[in-house]
Amino acid sequence: TLRKDGSPRISGIEVDFVDGELWLGAMWQSRKALDLQRDPRFALHSATADDGEAWRGDAKIAGWVEEVTDPERKRTVQAASGGGAPPGPFHLFRAEVTEVVLVRVGAPPDHLVVESWHEGRGLQQVERR
Repeated sequence: TLRKDGSPRISGIEVDFVDGELWLGAMWQSRKALDLQRDPRFALHSATADDGEAWRGDAKIAGWVEEVTDPERKRTVQAASGGGAPPGPFHLFRAEVTEVVLVRVGAPPDHLVVESWHEGRGLQQVERR
């Protein structure tokens, strides 16, 4: 998200896919929730898992969000995500994805493969050596 001064705010956030849509949950009145209320653009980067094997790649999803305030809809999404509702109020945002990028090591492992999808451009793949 973007801070008031336009600089990036990088912090963890809970995400879920429910009914084919990406949802972001945030603590009530958290800085991230306030950022998204002010400027709905976001970029979500995957954590790189260290499972003792070679790096398998990273993913980035970007777009914009709309906050869902209807209590019934919030309960429905929360229940479908498999998690119980947090105690007290919380923010829930539905994401509209406009960009997806996957980066991985190619085969043989002498280059990177960047696969991307952008709204209006479609799917592309680039190899970088």
